[in-house]
Amino acid sequence: MITAEPVAARPDFDISAVACRNDHTRWSPPEAHRGHRVVLVRHGRFRRRAAGVAADLDPSLGYLGAPGEEESFAHPSGGDRCTSISVTPALWRSLAGDGGPGPNSGPFYVDPPLGLAHRRLLASARAGDVDYAVTEQLLGLLATTVARTATGPTPATARPTAAHDRALVAAAREAIAEDHPASRTLLSLAGLLGVSPYRLSRAFPRELGVSLTHHRHHVRIARALDRLQAGEPSLAALATDLGYADQAHLTRTLRHHLGHTPSAVRRLLAPAP
Repeated sequence: MITAEPVAARPDFDISAVACRNDHTRWSPPEAHRGHRVVLVRHGRFRRRAAGVAADLDPSLGYLGAPGEEESFAHPSGGDRCTSISVTPALWRSLAGDGGPGPNSGPFYVDPPLGLAHRRLLASARAGDVDYAVTEQLLGLLATTVARTATGPTPATARPTAAHDRALVAAAREAIAEDHPASRTLLSLAGLLGVSPYRLSRAFPRELGVSLTHHRHHVRIARALDRLQAGEPSLAALATDLGYADQAHLTRTLRHHLGHTPSAVRRLLAPAP
């Protein structure tokens, strides 16, 4: 029996936790998927066969599935748990390109840094910031996968100049500061600026020393402080207005960055009697 639970989903990507409790040595009937998939094993092991080639997969070996590729599976050692990541062709092309040498489908080695990136992606999803934190973790993981399966240069491996990074970061900061509607998600912000999401994500630490997610947190925290100091009565409304998933997400963010809950911050900023 196979079950799939959603971890995080947006129009451009879907992340699912897949558990298989089958125990069979024979190959399953061939199946095909429509988009690119990256599958990373968390526990257990299984076999995958595609294009006549079989591979034994476990936490040290994941695989990239190409659109339309037929694949069969066998579970001779019991069940397994994996993370399945599906992305749209447009998002995949922004990392892998669509001309010249491209990524090859099939297995790729999962070393400790990539294993950590996998766990950080899942941890980000549990925190709830899908549109920035999860997206940034996902882009980094996908870029690493592309680099390991590519047969030549790709957009994910390109290195823009410092001047390009500086101009891009300045434009992104302005959009976030003005609360442009496209700044509500990393992917839509990249679309507004006409660059790949991965390039936008990587430009921030190179230029400012902090991630795009952290910069956006800092801007929203400053807005939260303004509202709290003005006596904002509804933390739920404040969370919604600032783009947090809910009041609990706002509370976790302020506690992490300031060491205080929103209610405590409001008391700290209240006028002295």
